[in-house]
Amino acid sequence: MRRRTVEACVVAALAAMAAAGAPAAMAAPAGAVHPGVQTYTAGAQCTANFVFADAAGTYIGQAAHCAGTGGANKTNGCTATSLPLGTPVTVTGASKPGTLAYSSWLAMQTTHETDPDACAFNDFALIRLDPADTDKIDPTMPGLGGPTGIGGAAKGAAVFSHGNSKLRLGLAALRPKQGLVVQLPGSGWSRVVYTVTPGIPGDSGSGFLNARGQAVGVLSTLSLAPLPLANGVGDLARELTYMRAHSAFTGVQLVNGYKPFKANLLGAIIAG
Repeated sequence: MRRRTVEACVVAALAAMAAAGAPAAMAAPAGAVHPGVQTYTAGAQCTANFVFADAAGTYIGQAAHCAGTGGANKTNGCTATSLPLGTPVTVTGASKPGTLAYSSWLAMQTTHETDPDACAFNDFALIRLDPADTDKIDPTMPGLGGPTGIGGAAKGAAVFSHGNSKLRLGLAALRPKQGLVVQLPGSGWSRVVYTVTPGIPGDSGSGFLNARGQAVGVLSTLSLAPLPLANGVGDLARELTYMRAHSAFTGVQLVNGYKPFKANLLGAIIAG
């Protein structure tokens, strides 16, 4: 089947699912672009979280701060500076650069957001993938499977992730992570988690799953105090709700993985 025909079929299917209000599903593709690949925004390296789609296109998520232009301590999304929408973003595995389509930081600044919890923890962005790469997209979390929808994780609950910082030196065994939720700050906007291995610079934006394989959140921060080496994970459900209320991306849906989720860290490490 020629690429233009494939793209037309994908867009039509996503449009029907968005209209129905259901999470989108995708057939098994070649798989070069998937959760956990590296993204580069003006040279800043981050890790992609999940695949999303609407009738207009397909996207991969990253943290909004990956496009930030301030220092590492500029984490308030209501005041921190950012590259503009339309900025090219290199996505590992894609043949062409994507573009920054949505940023929670820019959306909050446009709407003059005053909620301090949203300003501190709403850290989510969408990268629109070039249509030329539609047949390369695999929405499955490597080694783990899923996501199986969107859900939550209470204090003490297990979480799973896939970090891909360049500081991991390309070692596949260091990418899968498992941990626990230890705090729930920000009135539901965030979770503090401990994982083995901990999230490090370059893992920012990576996605977290709960024990049912549901997408829980997006890695935003690395803490030095009061919980050293803990990570702040923004709540994906809230971030998507905010996006739909304050941008044109009202129909964007999470794309579920086509492989079942398995809460097996050893298996994920072996699979790479």
